[in-house]
Amino acid sequence: MKRWTRVALAATAAATLGVAACGTSGGGGNSAEGGTLTVWLMDGSASEEMISALNQEFEAAHPGVKVKYEVQAWNGIQDKLTTSLTSDNPPDIIELGNTQNPQFSSQDTLTDLTDSAKDFNQDKWIPGLAEAGKWNGKQYGIPFYAANRVVLYRTDLFQAAGITATPTSNAEWLDAIAKLKAANAADPDFQPLYLPGQYWYALTSFIWDQGGDLATGSGGSYTGALDTPQAQAGVEFYKQLVEASGTTAPKDNDEAHPQQADVYAAGKVGMWIGMPGELATAVKTDPSLKEKTSAFPIPSKDAGKTAPVFLGGSNLAIPASAAHVDAAKDWLKLLTSDKYQTQLAKGGFVPGADKDTTALAGDPVSAAMAKATAGGKATPVTPAWASIEAGQNPLKDMLTAVLTGAKTVPQATKDANDALTKALAK
Repeated sequence: MKRWTRVALAATAAATLGVAACGTSGGGGNSAEGGTLTVWLMDGSASEEMISALNQEFEAAHPGVKVKYEVQAWNGIQDKLTTSLTSDNPPDIIELGNTQNPQFSSQDTLTDLTDSAKDFNQDKWIPGLAEAGKWNGKQYGIPFYAANRVVLYRTDLFQAAGITATPTSNAEWLDAIAKLKAANAADPDFQPLYLPGQYWYALTSFIWDQGGDLATGSGGSYTGALDTPQAQAGVEFYKQLVEASGTTAPKDNDEAHPQQADVYAAGKVGMWIGMPGELATAVKTDPSLKEKTSAFPIPSKDAGKTAPVFLGGSNLAIPASAAHVDAAKDWLKLLTSDKYQTQLAKGGFVPGADKDTTALAGDPVSAAMAKATAGGKATPVTPAWASIEAGQNPLKDMLTAVLTGAKTVPQATKDANDALTKALAK
């Protein structure tokens, strides 16, 4: 998801960095060394090879300046960022999960990049990521990369079941489930579709496809919308998929418990909704899955269309108290250039600042992900969402209640909507 034209790096930024470096973020910077620009990216983001090349190009254009590149773990990053962004020496550039961006934007801990947005190829941004980086009309986050879920499937099992084309509608999807079930009826452990009971990321596609939403509002003020007929229809379709597939996935847990990649690697699953990175995990256990797995976008109720997908991914930001804002902007200009956006795509990511995804076409899973990205949507842009996602998520409770028969769809969606509205008001 990136961009574009190569940008000339300002020579004055290097001078500014050299003067400001003493005792600032990254330590080790002094006037003799020219300074240190500290960059935090997350584990699993851009490749080491790509960032190494970018840093070399940046340093060549900024004599005396060194980039201190640090890879951060997702586990615990929320607290680490909270501490760092309120300190006197934060890193100069950070990567944020798109659902984390609103929280930090609203706390005045990020630099306002509104006036610089055009330098980062703004006209090519993925809308869902760009919206997550905006707060009160100002841009605090720059799209980095997007990722969304697709339906991964075993090509050999499809062929054996007589499925000659991938589903392009919900009706065709259900038909494929039925054919896989019939073809593997002799194996009681086989699951034509593995679908965990609390997989709310997948649920969003069905709700949005029916014309519903999770919540409505703007500017950080939202109320739940789970009790609308459209949202309820999305929940009903989720239930239909679970019942049609006969999946043995837990109804009271999500896709990470157990890790669905591990379930797929065991060899008893025809289809599952997942991310390319999850497939890579499964392939480590069973390398043969690499050649036997393909993907298609989550189908829509309308034939020939794809359902909107939950747009995961990351944004890039500059802390408000960063010491080297101008140099940080130059580094971001490089990362969002055509050159590095193309490299990002070659690595299997949907670039956040470049609409050209042809580099992903060679891999069927990445190609399916890229195709669905155009219809990607984000969760409500409010600081409250981060705690909802990490805490007692009403969407998860709702799904378990419906799938176990504890509540009807109307009652479960009403209760979840009340809980969601209350949580959004915090």
